[in-house]
Amino acid sequence: MNMMLRRLSRAATAGLVAAAALTAAAHSAEAADTLGSAAAGQGRYFGTAVAAGHLGEADYTATLDREFGSVTPENEMKWDATEPSRGTFTFASADRIVDHAQSRGMDVRGHTLVWHSQLPSWVGTLGASDLRTAMKDHISGLMGHYKGEIHSWDVVNEAFQDGGSGARRSSPFQDKLGDGFIEEAFRAARAADPAAKLCYNDYNTDGVNAKSTAVYNMVKDFTSRGVPIDCVGFQSHFNSNSPVPSDYRQNLQRFADLGVDVQITELDIEGSGSAQAADYTKVVQACLAVERCTGMTVWGVTDKYSWRSGGTPLLFDGNYAEKPAYDAVLSALGGSGGPGEPGGPGEGTATCTATYTRTADWNGGYNGEVTVTAGSEPIGSWTATVTLPARQSVSALWNGTAAFNGNVMTVRPSWNGALAAGTSTTFGFTVTKNGSDAAPAVGACTAS
Repeated sequence: MNMMLRRLSRAATAGLVAAAALTAAAHSAEAADTLGSAAAGQGRYFGTAVAAGHLGEADYTATLDREFGSVTPENEMKWDATEPSRGTFTFASADRIVDHAQSRGMDVRGHTLVWHSQLPSWVGTLGASDLRTAMKDHISGLMGHYKGEIHSWDVVNEAFQDGGSGARRSSPFQDKLGDGFIEEAFRAARAADPAAKLCYNDYNTDGVNAKSTAVYNMVKDFTSRGVPIDCVGFQSHFNSNSPVPSDYRQNLQRFADLGVDVQITELDIEGSGSAQAADYTKVVQACLAVERCTGMTVWGVTDKYSWRSGGTPLLFDGNYAEKPAYDAVLSALGGSGGPGEPGGPGEGTATCTATYTRTADWNGGYNGEVTVTAGSEPIGSWTATVTLPARQSVSALWNGTAAFNGNVMTVRPSWNGALAAGTSTTFGFTVTKNGSDAAPAVGACTAS
């Protein structure tokens, strides 16, 4: 597929996703039984870091697709991955994540444009003038490729030192371009994609301390001078030696009071059981208490692939089982139990039916629609399966969230789970035929 066709395909998907998001916002009071849907009900997103190499694992993608509404490429958009040689960009791995996210109605955070780490060796050999040009060209090339498709970019990452000095970190950019490189990067990013939210992102800035205050002073200066900055990301990597700060919410709020959004961008908390669950609850409650805290991202789907795997810091264990921390986060977001769980909606004898209609058709694909109808009792949620013929693939989905196991797509509601007796809702999807015009098979609908 050439670049123009990719752009057209992505634009069509983005339109479907936007329409679904608007509908979801209007129905945010509906019961929610996943992290993404519960957060959406609170006007936030809940996302995760994703590695392209794990998208072929069925349990990984099933958990990702079911639970999360936003994705951040873990390494695939960093400089060494996207521009290994000057002026030569490679997007295959990042495209895989973006395409997967868009086909399932997820937003994408871009991570990261300018960072001292994971740089190709050629960057460090440049003189100041060439480095400035290369930095701007990298921002323009990477953001230009995904223009209109990324809701927030980490424009500059980890530019301040740890410790009590609040000084800038030594890096090729700081050492050769000086303090002004951050402003230059943000101005270049605004020019590259005026619609994207532009964030500064860092770690150990979660509480009020010298490092966070240095970042605060920079953001305050930027906003006073009209430097384009829209958000500040707080990585929020916690453990027993670096616990959730008591002034975490206060710190988020002081940044929000500058007129920027705040985002929790790389959340993980080492530990287990009720202690870990309590710490996750503190983080979620802090975000919900700050109006301009727009969302949260955990840094990975499962403990076994975490960069801190020995500390079991995520919401799903190595077998993708929900941990107490998962239940705590879902509860803090106002979500309900899942199908068959205590407290879940619609336990009992509720039933539903699912019927399929092809609503549009063209040479290379078609749109399908499934109507889900509640039986003689109201239901709190539903699940429907769609089995695709061989060679066909789903390129977009709306009004539902999907998990894939081979050619079987299991769809659960995004906002439209609760149905009164006898009433209906629909979800739709776009299929790429790949030479097969056969109709998919819709399995039994399961109500809860």
